[in-house]
Amino acid sequence: MSTNISSSIMAARNAILQQNSALQQLSKKSPMLGTEATETKPDGFAGTMKTALDQVNQVQHASSQAATSYEMGQTTDIAAVMMAKQKASIGFEATLQVRNKLLSAYQDIMNMPV
Repeated sequence: MSTNISSSIMAARNAILQQNSALQQLSKKSPMLGTEATETKPDGFAGTMKTALDQVNQVQHASSQAATSYEMGQTTDIAAVMMAKQKASIGFEATLQVRNKLLSAYQDIMNMPV
């Protein structure tokens, strides 16, 4: 009986190690939110913002696809789904904070006496 338990523990450990190595390989693809880097250079601030928003949109779309795939039973890797959800959440929160800072700066500029 103890051999069955230890073999199941070893099998679970090996599965975790394989998933960990797969996640590490995915994170090596791009340092920015796990997406492929774009080849075109943005034109100033507006281009940089558009590129950042596009990347956040891609991460959220990938997260939605991963969740749908898990719900339909096409994948059983809950860790990858949760990782995609967290990346999407962090990207959205960062975008929201940038928007808040930009809005605050705009309001400060508009309230300046001329």
